[in-house]
Amino acid sequence: MSSEFEIGPVRVGSGRLFLIAGPCVIESETHVRTMADAIQRIAADLDLPWIFKASFDKANRTSVSSFRGPGLKEGTAILRRLAESTGLPILTDVHEPSQCEIAAEGADILQIPAFLCRQTDLLVAAARTGRAINVKKGQFVAPWDMRHAVEKVASTGNPRVFLTERGASFGYNNLVVDMRSLAIMRAFVPVVFDATHSVQIPSGSDGVSGGQPEFIPLLARAAVAAGIDGIFLEVHDNPAEAKSDGANALDLKNLKPLLETLVAIHQAANVPVSVRK
Repeated sequence: MSSEFEIGPVRVGSGRLFLIAGPCVIESETHVRTMADAIQRIAADLDLPWIFKASFDKANRTSVSSFRGPGLKEGTAILRRLAESTGLPILTDVHEPSQCEIAAEGADILQIPAFLCRQTDLLVAAARTGRAINVKKGQFVAPWDMRHAVEKVASTGNPRVFLTERGASFGYNNLVVDMRSLAIMRAFVPVVFDATHSVQIPSGSDGVSGGQPEFIPLLARAAVAAGIDGIFLEVHDNPAEAKSDGANALDLKNLKPLLETLVAIHQAANVPVSVRK
């Protein structure tokens, strides 16, 4: 396991805050590029290192009729072209071991979804590609038990792994964030906070997930003050029309003011990274 490593121009675990941002799912190649260009302008203005995120397939949807994305091959090709034209590091999630090698052709980081964070074969297959691995903490997993997921990745000889907190299940349709989990997990790997999925209301809106996006800034500010390595934000230019997770997405127009605040909090808190053991 490594407490500091590079993903392109982004240095994870260095003490410098970084951003993971983008739409939940690839809606079209044009939309992906539009979002990437818009976020890039904001990140450049703030001198904030960042990673573009979008999914080629949203396998975990409430309804069988929900939009899932362009699929593995087409989605990977879109992400690869985006990386080649912009130089941005790319993150996408994988759901099955068989997807990992193909997805790695278009992404610098393979993300393990929260509900799959205990799936040994998936973790090992993703790690064996040599890409950096982001494991989302399951809504049902204690933060100290995420060490086992990290060890599964590291068992392949791939030390580039970090964890993302996205809230814990509390009842049927609610998530609660325990800020202590950030410090607990950060003791053994870099940690990212997902401020958008943490305000999701799973399956809470008649066949789709609802959300409380008004609380995104509050939770993001608290997490940065508590001490994290990166902030994860699903961003959309028209959340009401988003094809996936629009109810808990951050509106693009609110991204810059939020990031300005988070950067200021990070600088003021100056949380040391030496807590890792």
